[in-house]
Amino acid sequence: MFSAPKKAFAALLVAPALAFVPAACATPTTATQAATPAVVSQTAVPAAAAITEADVIAAQNAWGSALVAIATAYDTKGYDDARKVAEGVIDSAYGYAMVPVLFKPTLAAPPTTFRTTRDGALAYFVGQDANYPGDSGFALKGWRSFEIDNAAIFIDGDTAISMGNVHLTDKDGNKTTVDKTWGWTLGDDGKMKIVLHHSSLPYSAN
Repeated sequence: MFSAPKKAFAALLVAPALAFVPAACATPTTATQAATPAVVSQTAVPAAAAITEADVIAAQNAWGSALVAIATAYDTKGYDDARKVAEGVIDSAYGYAMVPVLFKPTLAAPPTTFRTTRDGALAYFVGQDANYPGDSGFALKGWRSFEIDNAAIFIDGDTAISMGNVHLTDKDGNKTTVDKTWGWTLGDDGKMKIVLHHSSLPYSAN
């Protein structure tokens, strides 16, 4: 049986827009900012309270900072440290302990396109899993900063969905933009957990 938050998230997919928040931009971060403990924690929201736009933006920034932290740990301390950071991020930010997470990564192909398990998510971020031979570790690609441009944020009580672009910059100054959709619900600990994560490269007709 689904808990109340999970029922609410399912209803969100068919319910009319109860709260439709104008587009907002998450704050860019740098490797220095990413070194703070907040990197691997999500925003705590009182259990009886609704998620707010500020909560969504804070959760987005936590995810971006976490990606930078994993990449920086890999470049400065090696693979084992990066993997530990990634495990902490996944356990804190994603809802794998609650439900199968609807995670479709940017660079994932059949037969492992969808990563509904913790192991699948970890393999995508840091690679080195024989069950996911195509994964080289997206979080290990030298990311140093990010910027998030939201097209819109949808909020309905203890669930929220955002859609927009994430702009990533690596240590050589190369920039990558991805189309990103996140969905969150509140966990039993009162913290926002990602239960939907879809990422893809922008379409180009050329």
